[in-house]
Amino acid sequence: MTSTLNFHRAGADDLPILVETRLTVLRAANGLPPDTPLARVRAESEAYYRAALAAGDHLAILVYDQGVFVGAGGVSFYRVMPTVHNPTGQKAYIMNLYTDPAYRRCGIARRTLALLVEEAKARGVLQISLEATAMGRPLYAACGFTPMPDEMELL
Repeated sequence: MTSTLNFHRAGADDLPILVETRLTVLRAANGLPPDTPLARVRAESEAYYRAALAAGDHLAILVYDQGVFVGAGGVSFYRVMPTVHNPTGQKAYIMNLYTDPAYRRCGIARRTLALLVEEAKARGVLQISLEATAMGRPLYAACGFTPMPDEMELL
């Protein structure tokens, strides 16, 4: 099956599928019904993609099988204060990794993740992170990601 797959770098023309995929991922990750309205998230996601893709601060990969959308993933690039372990302060945050249920366990997410990590490393990024659902943890662990015990979040 993977021989027919096309991994495509998304651009402005891909905004509709990027936004829809983002909403699909958020509904699944948060246990929301598929018809949950997310109007504000939709509008903000479209604005984010439009600006970040144009600025080069985000790379999105869309995966197609003979023209049919089957998967996606993205990575956002940002900078924080330099540290001893990250002297450039450059960071990457992987998100929105998605594979259509009919195409899961075929290596699509693994290949998409590899492309995103490859791009981050090509940009000199030393710290790459992500949030993981229970379904995604085995893949991320197999690809070298480890839990981050030293981070905290204010909710």
